[in-house]
Amino acid sequence: MKKFIRSFMMVAVLSLLPVFSAKAEELKVCNGIYIDDNDISGMTEQEVNDVFDQSLQSKLDQTIHLICVDGNEVQVPASEFGIKIANRGIIRDIMAIGKSGNIVTRYKTQKDYERENLKLATELDCDRAAVRQVLEGNCLQYDNHAKNYVLKRENEVFSVINGEKGTVLDLEAASSTVYNFLTEEWDGLEATVNLPVVEEDPMGSPEELAAVTELLGTFSTSCKTSSAARVANIANGCRLINGITLYPGEEYSTLDVITPFTEANGYHMAGSYLNGLVVDSLGGGICQVSTTLYNAVLRAELEVTSRSNHSMCVAYVPLAADAAIAESAGKDFRFRNNMDYPVYIEGYVTPEKVITFNIYGKESRKPGRTVDFISEILETIPAAGENIVPTSSQPLGFTKLQNPHVGYKARLVKIVYQDGVEVSREEANRSNYKMVPRTLTVGTATDNP
Repeated sequence: MKKFIRSFMMVAVLSLLPVFSAKAEELKVCNGIYIDDNDISGMTEQEVNDVFDQSLQSKLDQTIHLICVDGNEVQVPASEFGIKIANRGIIRDIMAIGKSGNIVTRYKTQKDYERENLKLATELDCDRAAVRQVLEGNCLQYDNHAKNYVLKRENEVFSVINGEKGTVLDLEAASSTVYNFLTEEWDGLEATVNLPVVEEDPMGSPEELAAVTELLGTFSTSCKTSSAARVANIANGCRLINGITLYPGEEYSTLDVITPFTEANGYHMAGSYLNGLVVDSLGGGICQVSTTLYNAVLRAELEVTSRSNHSMCVAYVPLAADAAIAESAGKDFRFRNNMDYPVYIEGYVTPEKVITFNIYGKESRKPGRTVDFISEILETIPAAGENIVPTSSQPLGFTKLQNPHVGYKARLVKIVYQDGVEVSREEANRSNYKMVPRTLTVGTATDNP
């Protein structure tokens, strides 16, 4: 009888050897294993990877509804959040189930999972930068920003326009809300996420603005010889800038205020510099506006954060005293209110075609302090040679001659006086103006190639 039992057990063991043979061509998943309700029993490692990929793709195809300020809804494909499988490493653990221990242990493990299945789930991670980018690109447009208390100046008298509270997306909290939802709560189906918003207080107060009474800096230039279109552009630029209240620490951008350069925004075609040539463009002449403002800002001693000179010198200010504007080239005039109180910008064009900018604020400089600016030429580059420029926008026979421009290297120097005595002298900027030879533009357009 004992001999029979030993023989029976030997037969049973041998019958299991094909299942657990170490010489099997490819390991397969033990029976009774599931991933996201997908039965992966008997699958190879590559097939299990494919199940993970399919599970991920089904989630990426879903739509996430983001509820923004005032209930505005944005629909975003889940794929835009940079979602990925976070626990793909468990595939190796899955493949190892039922492959360790002696034959009896392996067999028991397999039978255990056949009776009581092992159900695993894919875990997700997503790109925090992508989440933030989605929110910035889709949700911030619905913010209702607070309206700051601002000044208005009419007939040389200041008045205060009251501010209003606003409601805006709490970007940091919203980013965490979306990230946590996608990685911890989401079931992989179409879903809605309510984004946190906060109340935004306006800057300033009537009491703070009441301190703005003194003229900190002023500057004027003339455009008497300009065309009617150029004067209209200058007046339009002054209109757009006039009345700005800038609080302590705030930065002003001329481009942000005066663009777009379109007819709808009040601009006309007029002459401007482009690649060494004078050409007509929408907004031509706007650089005289930014230049006049630049000089007023210098005299108010606000902090200039960005300024560029023209490619060629201009006639309405000394060398290095200009501030060019070129949207395509990224030339912008920017400055920051580095004072402890707000400042007010006033800009206008008189009937005599004089452009003036005034900077008002609360004077904090020492009594008796004055500043002046002088232009110094460091190098002169004589105009030489001639240049012929063909243009297909004009017919054969068309010619236009542009006089040469001398090149310069120059600098602007700030001189500080105390009670009329010079106490310091420093460089405000260095500017390079290129030499342009006498240039002839020649039309090449013809109906006969």
